[in-house]
Amino acid sequence: MAQPTLKSILGKRSETTAWLKSWATLTGTDITVEDNQHNLLFCTENNPENEPAYPVQLEDEMMGWVKGKGEAAIMANLLSLMLQKEADKKKLGSEVLNLYQELNVIYNFSEKLSQTIDPDIIAQLTLEQAMHSIPSTSGVVISWDEESRRLEIPARAGAALFDESLLLGNSHLLLKIGLSGQSEIMHDISFLKQKGIVESDAQSLIYAAMKVKHRILGAIIMTDKNADQYTAAHLKLLVTLALQSSAAIESALLFEKNIREVREREEAILRIHEVTKKFVPNEFIRLLGKTSLTDVKLGDQAEKIVTVLFTDIRDFTTLSENMTPDENFRFVSSFNERLGPIIRLHQGFINQYLGDSIMAIFPRQPVDALNAAIAMQIAVYELNVERISQGLPIIKAGIGMHTGPLIMGITGDEHRLDAATISDTVNTAARIESLTKYYRSPLLLSGETLFQIADQDKFLLRQLGKVQLKGKYKLLSIVECLNGNPEKNLQKKIVTSAYFTDAMEAYFEQDFKNAIEIFQSIMAIDSEDYTALYFMENALRYQQSGVPENWNGAEEMVSK
Repeated sequence: MAQPTLKSILGKRSETTAWLKSWATLTGTDITVEDNQHNLLFCTENNPENEPAYPVQLEDEMMGWVKGKGEAAIMANLLSLMLQKEADKKKLGSEVLNLYQELNVIYNFSEKLSQTIDPDIIAQLTLEQAMHSIPSTSGVVISWDEESRRLEIPARAGAALFDESLLLGNSHLLLKIGLSGQSEIMHDISFLKQKGIVESDAQSLIYAAMKVKHRILGAIIMTDKNADQYTAAHLKLLVTLALQSSAAIESALLFEKNIREVREREEAILRIHEVTKKFVPNEFIRLLGKTSLTDVKLGDQAEKIVTVLFTDIRDFTTLSENMTPDENFRFVSSFNERLGPIIRLHQGFINQYLGDSIMAIFPRQPVDALNAAIAMQIAVYELNVERISQGLPIIKAGIGMHTGPLIMGITGDEHRLDAATISDTVNTAARIESLTKYYRSPLLLSGETLFQIADQDKFLLRQLGKVQLKGKYKLLSIVECLNGNPEKNLQKKIVTSAYFTDAMEAYFEQDFKNAIEIFQSIMAIDSEDYTALYFMENALRYQQSGVPENWNGAEEMVSK
């Protein structure tokens, strides 16, 4: 800030000059006023060259002289006061201007900070603003990372006057500058030069702690090649910027933490949702008209026409006798792992795993269940090829299915809910699966299921007649599907298909002699047609002992 001079207050058109003339005239005083370079600034008509000279001073600095008699001393004092007043006005104006500029810097800085929530970007913005407002050769921001428990340098600017590796490696020194929580101007930085932390060109250093309440987040450190570069005003501004950025970084870290916690909660909920989907299938939930498990409530239900499929490992008890509980569990799990994806691939979903059995529901159309059953038979055959190569016994599985109405809903109580299926369709499908042992066939379906399959010619089917299930009065048509047989067995059954139809017609007409002959012809071609063998044995028994009274060809199941 330039100091006021006598010349600045005694210009030709200055009010001070006019007043001085009036004063000299009224008092009859002859005076001259010179500046500190002896330039004449004011003179009355009579120039008192040989009169005493009285000094005009501003804060102990000689600004000029007033020459004249005794009254000239009064004028010298008055001009000194006027210079001091003018200096005070300039100083006040300069302070107001500096304050305005500082407020403007802080306001603009706040605007920039409000546009980001990245702590590293905040640190870089802070350093750039500090370097712009406080001229420096070099600057860095040091921060403390709570997660990694180490110091970092997220921002740097200017010339490379800092050795960053040494700066971070001397944390005990940083605890004295910046990380101590204090802010300071350092004129003697020789100990930092000796450590190699700052280059020899650096002459002065200023730092301000970045802190929130009593927690130290880091520090802004700047240095310059000029000695005594920094002032108290610079330190005040740097502290303000450091505190602003600290609050912004704290908010950003808190925001990041909140976002991370929200994301972790969402991921946990998604994981829970993914897990619950494995216990209660999405398809079940959608059939209830809901979108997620959280939407269902006790009593929700829906009635649909579906195809229910049961599959069961034959002679599982015998197989399990030779296995430990752990081997048993892994065996059943591996079996289910092969069949589960096949069911889902064919638009079905698994309603229950029942130990060595599976209950699946096909809500779309019955042909989905039949295609799935055929694919499951093929998978079991491929599994047996592996087991034979390992010296293990083969697995036999029976599959049965039935189509009809089914009520699906949420049952239980307020503390324990369960997805339940209630329908005679389920019981009938389970009974048909149990008939696979009776008819010695791996895949059976009801006439109701077959009736709803449009393109039946795609499948190799055999009618096995009707059965009367225990506790039921209505007869149920049973159909065998052969498509899941290995290729060599399937070809034999294609060859004997017409024979089987003729044999069954003779069987139901009680022409057992003819039926036996045809069944024998079938067995001669396909000795593994155990279903044909079953009916041939029945025909032999009926031929020898006769049929029951009112026999109509239907088989009566005396057990479930």
